[in-house]
Amino acid sequence: MEILNSDALPSVQAPSEYFTGTVWLDQIAVATAPSGVRVVRVTFEPGARTAWHTHSFGQVLHVLAGVGRVQTAGEPVRTVKPGDTVLIKPGERHWHGAAPRFTMVHLAVQRAGEDGKDVVWSEHVSEAEYHAT
Repeated sequence: MEILNSDALPSVQAPSEYFTGTVWLDQIAVATAPSGVRVVRVTFEPGARTAWHTHSFGQVLHVLAGVGRVQTAGEPVRTVKPGDTVLIKPGERHWHGAAPRFTMVHLAVQRAGEDGKDVVWSEHVSEAEYHAT
């Protein structure tokens, strides 16, 4: 068993290369092989969001606070609120973030492959895509 001290993993601002707006990442757990499970608390300021991306093993998002938006390619934008859990299938192209006038905090759980990668990033979500209803 290992206990991770919360001081060992400080908050970091998410890189603008993969996120629009201000987003904070707090690593909760980063398991080593063979598990590869990663848990991150993600805090989005109003209007902030990820770029389009996929996960080889899928992803689970659990909303802790605020109001968010999620979208899978080809489907409408959906609203998520505290207590909602989003199950994203392996390889499913998607994005997620805060609603325009609200912050949103979620836990993101995904598995890294043997190469250590847990996400494949694509282009930023356009303003038109973000504001689509």
